[in-house]
Amino acid sequence: MALDRTDFTKCCKDSGILMVVKCRKENSALKECLTAYYNDPAFYEECKMEYLKEREEFRKTGIPTKKRLQKLPTSM
Repeated sequence: MALDRTDFTKCCKDSGILMVVKCRKENSALKECLTAYYNDPAFYEECKMEYLKEREEFRKTGIPTKKRLQKLPTSM
């Protein structure tokens, strides 16, 4: 049975301060999953292209993506 990020999250929530000791198996599984993504050249290129697109838009507008995507109030 493969563990996923929800298993790690649930373990941490259930264990409280003892999560460091109790959630080692879940943490290891999460690290393996993340490492697979970090080492995937296709994923790297996808992230790089997304970053470059956001950077280009910021340079045009001067507004960070997070602020640009926030909904503006309809009445002021």
